Amino acid sequence: MSLPPILTDDAAIVRLVRDLRSEPVIAVDLEADSLHSYQEKVCLLQISTPTRTVLVDPLAVKDLSPLAPVLADPAIGKIFHAADYDIRCLYRDFGMEVRGLFDTMIASQMLGEERVGLADVLAKHLDIHLDKRYQRADWSQRPLEEGMVRYAMEDTCHLHRLAAILEQRLRQMGRLNWAEEEFALLEQVRPSENSGPLFLRVKGAGLLDRRQLAALEELLQWRDGEACRRDRPPFKIIGNKTLLGFAQRLPRNLQDAEGIEGFSARLAERYGRVLLGAVGKALDMPREQWPVYPRGERRERDPALEERLKKLKTVRADMAGQLAMDPGILVNNAQLEALAKECPVNAAQLGELGILKNWQREALGDQLLGALITT
Repeated sequence: MSLPPILTDDAAIVRLVRDLRSEPVIAVDLEADSLHSYQEKVCLLQISTPTRTVLVDPLAVKDLSPLAPVLADPAIGKIFHAADYDIRCLYRDFGMEVRGLFDTMIASQMLGEERVGLADVLAKHLDIHLDKRYQRADWSQRPLEEGMVRYAMEDTCHLHRLAAILEQRLRQMGRLNWAEEEFALLEQVRPSENSGPLFLRVKGAGLLDRRQLAALEELLQWRDGEACRRDRPPFKIIGNKTLLGFAQRLPRNLQDAEGIEGFSARLAERYGRVLLGAVGKALDMPREQWPVYPRGERRERDPALEERLKKLKTVRADMAGQLAMDPGILVNNAQLEALAKECPVNAAQLGELGILKNWQREALGDQLLGALITT
């Protein structure tokens, strides 16, 4: 299979858009540099029709806006695999929205596939085996290696055939409307805005006391600034576990810091003093300035609610077995907890609550109501 062209100028994008407008369905994917840059960005777009694939270089093209109406046109189908990340990136970097979505990963989940990665489903349904060696590559580098170009092409050029197979199976199983509801909801996702203290993003921060939390925030703020200065992801400066270890131990010198996980001699030489400085700053901070980790309202134990939730989970497990679906895809724990709390007594109340999606009410709404009524 020959390598696809890489479009690098505005005129080529205009010509591509003209061609795409006559296509009923296109397949789309993107590559970003999240593992290699402080602020990730889209570095490549892959677009396939049933007969050809082209790559778009957004680092070279000055104006990608002509593509926006095509992606937003629901009359032109868009096949993605695992579209959530792509949709967020397209909106964040270019303000582009996607309509007319068919997500082959969600389709696979609705069909009860155990393994839903692109390589897995292509191998199962089309006997195509992807070379994933470039999965963690730096897509901001130029020129792209031939292997990277081929890798990028493979992510979309088979999606038309795969989607046709999955759509047919969804129709046969009466689940196409289930998938379509999920597609429509996925079209609405947008990038999340990270706000508040950085420690909220670190697993284990909730176990620290307030002084330790102040130290962790100082360490994280320093790391974020260093990552920005060096244009690298924060985790490549120093890992969360190491910073958490500093916050827990609150070392006053390098000897005190010995044995902290991940704190190598190289890191000690390069960053030891600045890390100790961040800890010292927190130790000198007045108590009233120490941060407080936000806690949810503590609930009193409710045996009746717990019993309802237990019955709902039993129903879910039974229905997941009958439908050959992952229980968490069928209905998640948060939804079951909300149902146990609200305890609707009929289908009308169940619908008004809006806890379940339409397809979920169709698939197991009666069974869940039955469990609640008999509790």
